[in-house]
Amino acid sequence: MNFRVLLFVVISWSSFAQKTEFPTAKVDSIVNRIQLPVFPSYQINVLKLGAKGDSVTNNKSFFDKAMALCKKNKGGTIIVPKGIYKINGPIHFVSNVNLKIEKGAKIKFSDDPKDYLPMVLTSWEGTMLYNYSPLIYAYDCSNIAITGEGTIDGEGGNIWKSFKAKENDGKMRSREMNHNSVPVSDRKFGEGYFLRPQMIQFFNCKNIMVENIRIENSPFWCLHVLKSESITVRGVSYKSLNYNNDGIDPEYAKDVLIENVTFDNGDDNVAIKAGRDHEGRANSGTPSENIIIRNCNFKGLHGVVLGSEMSAGIQNVYVENCKTTGYLKRGIYIKTNADRGGFIKNIFVNNLQLDEVEDCLYITANYHGEGSGFQSDISNVYFSNISCNKATASGIVIQGFPEKKIRNISLKNIEIKSAKNALSNENAENVLMTDVFIGQRATVPSAAK
Repeated sequence: MNFRVLLFVVISWSSFAQKTEFPTAKVDSIVNRIQLPVFPSYQINVLKLGAKGDSVTNNKSFFDKAMALCKKNKGGTIIVPKGIYKINGPIHFVSNVNLKIEKGAKIKFSDDPKDYLPMVLTSWEGTMLYNYSPLIYAYDCSNIAITGEGTIDGEGGNIWKSFKAKENDGKMRSREMNHNSVPVSDRKFGEGYFLRPQMIQFFNCKNIMVENIRIENSPFWCLHVLKSESITVRGVSYKSLNYNNDGIDPEYAKDVLIENVTFDNGDDNVAIKAGRDHEGRANSGTPSENIIIRNCNFKGLHGVVLGSEMSAGIQNVYVENCKTTGYLKRGIYIKTNADRGGFIKNIFVNNLQLDEVEDCLYITANYHGEGSGFQSDISNVYFSNISCNKATASGIVIQGFPEKKIRNISLKNIEIKSAKNALSNENAENVLMTDVFIGQRATVPSAAK
């Protein structure tokens, strides 16, 4: 190695080492530019339109009428008072509307798939296509919100749950269409393909707020923010334990604040995504970026996941002051494979308290051992002030490829009190460890006998 190369490496390493502090100023700047939605003064109570909160009446037409009146009045607030409101079909948002579900109110959707036809443009596991409408769906809207202290129940535990065993043909067809660049207009699914809809999807929207509601029993992903920006999710609670019940999935999303959320999910709590494979790489100009997750309580499969569908790239993610309140398989899980391409970079995790997990911190570029030709670039990941009581499998795992190493990983002030396997560090470079303890801390060495 000549002097210039050596100097460059030393300067690069020094620069990386200096960035290990949590960048509070950057977080503040993102929060400050996120715009909360603003609504006109018009209000409509669904009871005045004939809705009945008796858990039996189909209130679909009354909610549709409320949304139409808001559109006529250039926006407003739809008030859903105490009661159980059965709705046989989706709620489709228009701009400038706040759906306010008051304390003691529950919206309970039907579980008849035919109620969610005709199909709408949506996405399924990272591929754009036409499918059943999400139960709550907003497309190309601005200034929209779901608020209040009420509950949304997706009735996902019966018919929708049975779709899981039948979805493989539809899933593989969608991925083939992705890889072969089939026009999106020809990607028709719906009946016969068994791809479950998301509970709530905001697609190509901006200035979004979801606040204080409770989400239960989703058919698929709970809250999917797709190609959207300026998003605030706070004070939400979950009890949604069906297959693939991710809590929040930002995908091609920008400027997102997730705070004070209490998760209890059958899958990932937060799963940051950015498109799958060929289609995702073709959208590299719209990575998922500037995402803040703070003051949350994790419970479910994984706490925060990046990937595996991340082909457009993920950058500038900040996780701070979070903890577990129950079982979690993995705390932080960064996953991709050699089908994806793209990048994951500038990830900061600070002040994370985990109880018992299978793996505490897990970074893999070889998820499921799948794929070839498009290895992802993972770099600049900073973990600090993390505690974990027990890892039944591994404390810290880093898995790159010999020809595509994971780079610039900082581990600072990490304590994992018990782990079956302490550390697995494979095909990575510039891994900086400062004050890392896995298992019982060593003390002063004993005198030799």
